[in-house]
Amino acid sequence: MLNIERVKMEVKGITLTDDEWEVYLSENGLIPNEVYQPNVPLNKKKVYMTALSVLESVANNPSMMKDYVIDDMTVSQFHENLMARIDQLQNKIDNLQVEDTNTTSDSSFFMLFAD
Repeated sequence: MLNIERVKMEVKGITLTDDEWEVYLSENGLIPNEVYQPNVPLNKKKVYMTALSVLESVANNPSMMKDYVIDDMTVSQFHENLMARIDQLQNKIDNLQVEDTNTTSDSSFFMLFAD
């Protein structure tokens, strides 16, 4: 399975052009036609981040939301479900333990107050 296929699996029902998919994937550090590696936590996190970007774009575009509404669902119900899915993805991303080599600190804690 390719990275682009994995992201599409995460956001089923959202149709974008190939160029749009490539932009979302590239912005999140993924190569669309590269093989998805589920055993690499950073790769999994990037897939979730890409899916989150796609869903946020849909949520920020009311005219696009109307295209995805199913016959028995209102736009507001669709929006509520979409926002709930965005929150779920954000929680997944926040809870993934990934060793990021770009961070400068050795800890996920910081001092808010100093003496």
